[in-house]
Amino acid sequence: MGAGIEKHEVAVEQPRNRISLNPITRLFEDPKGHVEPYVSNGQVVADLGCNLGYYTLALAECVGPEGKVYAVDLNENHIRALEKKANERGYRNIEAHASSASDLSFIKDESVDFVLANGLLCNMADHRQLAVNEIERILKPTGQAHPQANRTGASQPRCASSSWFCRPRGVGENT
Repeated sequence: MGAGIEKHEVAVEQPRNRISLNPITRLFEDPKGHVEPYVSNGQVVADLGCNLGYYTLALAECVGPEGKVYAVDLNENHIRALEKKANERGYRNIEAHASSASDLSFIKDESVDFVLANGLLCNMADHRQLAVNEIERILKPTGQAHPQANRTGASQPRCASSSWFCRPRGVGENT
C-alpha cells in the first residue's frame, strides 16, 4: 500500500450451520441441540422435506404443546412412519402432510415463525423458486428460515431473500 496507509481486514465470524445432512454424523449428534437455538416454546414451525422426522420430533419438543410443527415430505411412506413415531412418543403438536414444498396451501399466510428446509432446495431444481415463494408466503414478517445446508457448512442459498436467513437467538442482535 502506498503513502503510509495500511489496509486492515476484519474477519466477521458467521454463525456455523449446525444442521447436518450427513447420516454418519447423525449417529453422534443431538437433533434437539441443533434446532433449539432457533425455536422456542409456543412457536409455529415447518420442517420441509422432513423425511422420517429426524428434526421434526426435536422441533416438536422445543415448541412444546403450545406450539405446532408442520412436517412436510413428498414421500407418503415417510409421513406415515413419522405419524406413527410421533403418536408412539406422545407428540400431539405435529401436523404431517405428504406434499411438495412448492405447495404448502394447508399453511396460512404469515403464520410460521421458523422454517427448516434442510437440504431440500438443492434437490428441487425444477420447483425451487416455487418452494422459496411458499416459504416467503408462510413466514411471519419476523420469521426466519434455515433453508439449506451444503458441504461447506454455509446455510445461505443463492435463491433466497437475505431478510429471512436464520441465525441462532442472540447472534447478530444488538444488545
